[in-house]
Amino acid sequence: MRTTLDLPENLLRVAMRATNISTKTAVIIRALEDLVRKSEIQDLKKYRGKINLDIDIDHIRDRN
Repeated sequence: MRTTLDLPENLLRVAMRATNISTKTAVIIRALEDLVRKSEIQDLKKYRGKINLDIDIDHIRDRN
């Protein structure tokens, strides 16, 4: 999808340097993916301590 955006050039430049991404499109896509990932993680945190999993980690990792 082609979209016209008015972005702060300095912020975009800093983001490109920080991520070592060479194109504006790729750095914006990465930022959007990270935003979605953080939101999904936040949604999962509401289940912390509410799900009882009877898991034997040693068995799963083959530590007999």
